[in-house]
Amino acid sequence: MARDEDRFGDVEKRRAARHLPFDAATLRGDTWNDLKYAAHWLTDAVRLGIDQDEPRARIRAALDVLLILESYWCWPGRETVAELKALHEQGRHDALDRRCAHIVRHLTQGVPAIADEADEPAPPEGAPAARKAPPPADRRPRFTVLVVDQISEAEERELRAGLLAARRDEDPFIYDVLVAPTFEDAVIAVLFNATVQSCVIRTNFPFLTANRHEAFDHYLQLLRSLEPPRTYGAARSLTLAQVIRRLRPEVDRFLVSDAPLEEVSAQGGTEFQRVFHRLDSYLELHLSVIKGVASRYETPFFTALREYSKRPTGVFHALPISRGKSIVNSRWIRDMGDFYGMNVFLAETSATSGGLDSLLQPLGPLKRAQQFAARAFGGRRSFFVTNGTSTANKIVMQALIRPGDVVLVSRDCHKSIHYAIVTAGAHVVYLDPYPLRDYSMYGAVPLSEILRHLRLFEQAGTLDRVRMLVLTNCTFDGVTYDPLRIMREVLAIKPDMIFHWDEAWFAFAAFDPLLRARTGMAAAARLRSMLRGESYAAQYEQARRQGGEAVAALPDPRAARVRVYVTQSTHKTLTALRQGSMIHVYDEDFDQKASESFSEAYMTHTSTSPNYQILASLDLGRRQVELEGYELVQRSIGLAMALRRRIYEHPVLRQFFRVLRPADLIPEEHRPSGIEFYFDPEEGWARMDRAWALDEFVLDPTRVNVQVGLTGMDGDTFKHLLMDRFQIQINKTSRNSALFMTNIGMTRGDVAYLVECLIAIARDVSERVAESSALDRRTHEARVASLIHACPPLPNFSRFHGAFRRDDAAPTTEGDMRKAFFLAYDERACDFVKMDAALLAAVEGGAEHVSAGFVTPYPPGFPVLAPGQVISAEILRYLMMLDVKEVHGYQPHYGLRIFRPEALRAAAPLSIAELPMLNLEG
Repeated sequence: MARDEDRFGDVEKRRAARHLPFDAATLRGDTWNDLKYAAHWLTDAVRLGIDQDEPRARIRAALDVLLILESYWCWPGRETVAELKALHEQGRHDALDRRCAHIVRHLTQGVPAIADEADEPAPPEGAPAARKAPPPADRRPRFTVLVVDQISEAEERELRAGLLAARRDEDPFIYDVLVAPTFEDAVIAVLFNATVQSCVIRTNFPFLTANRHEAFDHYLQLLRSLEPPRTYGAARSLTLAQVIRRLRPEVDRFLVSDAPLEEVSAQGGTEFQRVFHRLDSYLELHLSVIKGVASRYETPFFTALREYSKRPTGVFHALPISRGKSIVNSRWIRDMGDFYGMNVFLAETSATSGGLDSLLQPLGPLKRAQQFAARAFGGRRSFFVTNGTSTANKIVMQALIRPGDVVLVSRDCHKSIHYAIVTAGAHVVYLDPYPLRDYSMYGAVPLSEILRHLRLFEQAGTLDRVRMLVLTNCTFDGVTYDPLRIMREVLAIKPDMIFHWDEAWFAFAAFDPLLRARTGMAAAARLRSMLRGESYAAQYEQARRQGGEAVAALPDPRAARVRVYVTQSTHKTLTALRQGSMIHVYDEDFDQKASESFSEAYMTHTSTSPNYQILASLDLGRRQVELEGYELVQRSIGLAMALRRRIYEHPVLRQFFRVLRPADLIPEEHRPSGIEFYFDPEEGWARMDRAWALDEFVLDPTRVNVQVGLTGMDGDTFKHLLMDRFQIQINKTSRNSALFMTNIGMTRGDVAYLVECLIAIARDVSERVAESSALDRRTHEARVASLIHACPPLPNFSRFHGAFRRDDAAPTTEGDMRKAFFLAYDERACDFVKMDAALLAAVEGGAEHVSAGFVTPYPPGFPVLAPGQVISAEILRYLMMLDVKEVHGYQPHYGLRIFRPEALRAAAPLSIAELPMLNLEG
């Protein structure tokens, strides 16, 4: 598709020149608002008899843009825009003003307008206005059916009338019909119009669109990145279905063909939900469309719980709060019922019968709800977890690793991973992420670091001990891995490696076509498709015959197994009650090698009294993302981009705040795309898709990391100022930065309020500095210099002491952290040492001290010392320079907890099983 590049030219330059919003949906909303404003301006100008040239020009410009954009929407749609254009040309300014205001009001509400006098073309001057009572509002969920075919206007009217006539009052949903005449128009419609839930694809339609607008370039770039073949006829219909599945897999796809159906069905495979002959009745197609959306709308467990709550039930078991009786019969806590309402208590039960289900052994609605979750997130299996991803991580780790197994773990992973390793008795190799010293944070673990450790085990002849690789994707600061590349290259060395991706903060990514490719589940599906494909088998065989490096980087398709587990804090980025999490599994060997141990681990860590409200919210959250996840994630990304742009462009904000770019958070050697920013005031919007296709690491666009050190405040002080003064909550800060995350619940008003608050802070700082004395100004400048230029060095992991190593002479670095963890239970084995200059001098002089526990400063929020780890001078200097208020595992009045030398000598030859019983009573 190289020739397409010439059609669109240099996107970045043209976007910069025209100052377009980041996405077409924002442009559409902004243009309708511009039209409304200009129409009202023109009405006033005509009434006051003042100059009308500028509002007329703005109306014409807005209408020209909307004629293109509304080609992909049923309402207001291209026909409505044409009517507005006619009103403008006829000089009917009042009618234009009224209709624009009416349309924008309903667009803002997100629903099509109910016909009333404002939505009807105004009668000619002097003619009586006939008022009609508006029809009752239809509250059923509404969506769009996209039909792809090149047909005449008459045929389009016939098609639309036929489908709409098939709709019935008892249908649970209502839809409109949109026609796309070409392959590219269909792709634009699916990506631009998030209300599209079903796509009816006919045959013999052209490929190229006639609609030319820069706002569509991003969509067509995504299409080109998939490299679809230039097929014709029925093959083109199949290609389009495959493309839509890659871009928005939740959209149902139907084929309508003139060819013999048995032949078409064989070619279509699983790409279409159903195939119709062109002569089939519209009713069957209508019913299939409704059925497809209903299957995603269904919430088995929420529905079961809601029905259960309606029954009059006598409770002769646990939970006095069930049915709310202990509340409504109370004289002292009735306000609890007033605050929460009764439904939550009517649904509070310990029952697993009566239409409900058991989380520990689901056979009914919970089983189906988890199956639906697997469908939504691209897994083979999914499991609900009601006490957070900390527990989900422990389940996965205990299920898959055994005492003595080696696990490769990113050192900056969540603390639950570290404790799960202790519990399981695995030996850990800590992988060092690259440091970002200027911002007091870490990035991610380079692939070269992972492969280096694997080759050390290979050289030592102990590769068989390596069991699992654990990485955080994406990191708290938004650095995102390329799971497909990592798993492919790791399997070339270790074909039975198990991959655990902690995607606590990345659940939403499954519902964006660009971000989805970097999720563990999507990468696992693509990897399996590649390894089991005939073309890859031939490629591998050819490389094997050549030998050398050609085959060394390729997994052997006969030996490699795809075993991928993802843990996900659904509640963090999608709709679910707090602690609602999921485990997604794509494991070819689950039934043979993991089913029993996973069940035992799940039983170990899952309560026998799970919170049904959390489970129901997970079921509902899944429904939401399957029906509107794409729309909500697109909006979230657009809001983050708008925030970036505002900080970059506002003269007061850019004095004290700086948005950290991909170039700031990802070293150049990991960014072959050369993309340095997502937005730049001079260059405009960058080709984000290039970075996500080529770079080893990319930056989650919904994470806006802002350097705040120029205000003279550290990140923690800034966080408390936002909360205490403006009631704005953030979580992650570093020494000189603050992280702002957009989510699917945010609106443009939220971003606007944040910008106002940042402007207020910037002006306060500016005024305070301007009015301060020379001494105070120097103090402020010194504080800024310290925050910006004097960040403490970020140490790497040192090493485990020989007492906690299987073979201290081995080139590999694994350590038995469980042994050290439980040795520290014996107070006789431990001591404390003050963290001061004397200790630093002693360590630099060769003294060896070994940590007896985890030491975790916040930020960065992960252990810089682990049980059994030798305390290095670099780690000491880092801890001594920290000015954070919260350090878990460190008691300033005692110092660092370390092992006594005699305890290390005694422990050295012993395994954990050989240690004497510990005196826990002290």
